[in-house]
Amino acid sequence: MFLSGPERKISDEYISEGYVIRQVADAEALSRIREHFVDVIRDTLGKSMTTDADQLLNDIHRHVPVEKLNDFRLRIIRGINSISDFRELYFRVARPYVEMLVGNELAMQQRINLSIQFPGDDSSLLPVHADTWSGDSPFELVVWLPLVDCYDTKAMYLLSPQKTSELKNRFREAAGKSSEALYQAIKNDVKWLPVRYGQVMLFDQALPHGNIVNNEQETRWSMNCRFKGVFTPYGDKKLGEFFEPITLRAASRMGMAYRLPDA
Repeated sequence: MFLSGPERKISDEYISEGYVIRQVADAEALSRIREHFVDVIRDTLGKSMTTDADQLLNDIHRHVPVEKLNDFRLRIIRGINSISDFRELYFRVARPYVEMLVGNELAMQQRINLSIQFPGDDSSLLPVHADTWSGDSPFELVVWLPLVDCYDTKAMYLLSPQKTSELKNRFREAAGKSSEALYQAIKNDVKWLPVRYGQVMLFDQALPHGNIVNNEQETRWSMNCRFKGVFTPYGDKKLGEFFEPITLRAASRMGMAYRLPDA
């Protein structure tokens, strides 16, 4: 393959580990993303919050009752996704890494997802799963972006490609009757992935992953969005329904529009 040295390095790491963590490629884009969040949070709460962004995000559980968390999260998601350039900013924080791992003709998820996990709250858990188990394409990649430092139980976990291969051979036995049974079977093998604010993680959503109760003293804020090659196979999430082309090249656009002349 005619890959450059940096392309080979990140590709080998991604294939071996199932993820890569890098400094964001565009710090200005990340800063604007967090500024947008702060504005939407203040509008949603109807308060003039004088704390800085880091303190506001980490301590949001002091301002929102846990029973209103889901409604709060949905209102933030709607507010963020209504910002015209938000998805472009999100793409910019990871663009060179996505292009090296996926390609330069990309489809992007139409709406960016948001996770808010209060300390000690068990209502926002993401049980162990692989997205491909529910019909996602194995050609997808997730760009996972934290708005605060995520570490220890404030982070997420991932099962490595090697351990996932081993799991497939005993999946029926390991899974038992619940996702908790599956987690108990793999919890000693999963890897916790600390990602600091200013970093971005790209991971293979075909690998089992999830989180547990956040036992830290701060709230977790993280976003996730899927990318794939426009011309790679789709699963249940289709182009035009879930994905949208974002970097379609001229030759592809012309080729898709081409029609043979009438005989």
